[in-house]
Amino acid sequence: QVQLVESGGGLVQAGGSLRLSCTASGRTFRNAGVAWFRQPPGKERQFVAAIFRTPSRTSYDDAGKGRFTISADNAQSKVFLQMNSLESEDTAVYYCALGPRIILSSLRRPDKYDYWGQGTQVTVSS
Repeated sequence: QVQLVESGGGLVQAGGSLRLSCTASGRTFRNAGVAWFRQPPGKERQFVAAIFRTPSRTSYDDAGKGRFTISADNAQSKVFLQMNSLESEDTAVYYCALGPRIILSSLRRPDKYDYWGQGTQVTVSS
């Protein structure tokens, strides 16, 4: 069974930065997509960013474009989300998701991902 574990969340002031990590264990997939989603209080789950492993592709929601960067360390089976210039609107539980056979046109769809982490809380104060 594949397991995903997020870390790196916490409390940060507006304008600050955080780096989230997603570590995968168990079965690995050579041609997989990994995404970050978030769920703010009282709102639906939102797409944040995704990375396609082979070949390398990235996708961002407009809310984080220019502030967020998704990257991967394949040797360590880790995916990162670097978040800069954080705003109060970024406050949410952030989830890592893995889609072993997802296609590029479906990266924003949460129903296309087979595995999910437990989530990590990000709180931005102002």
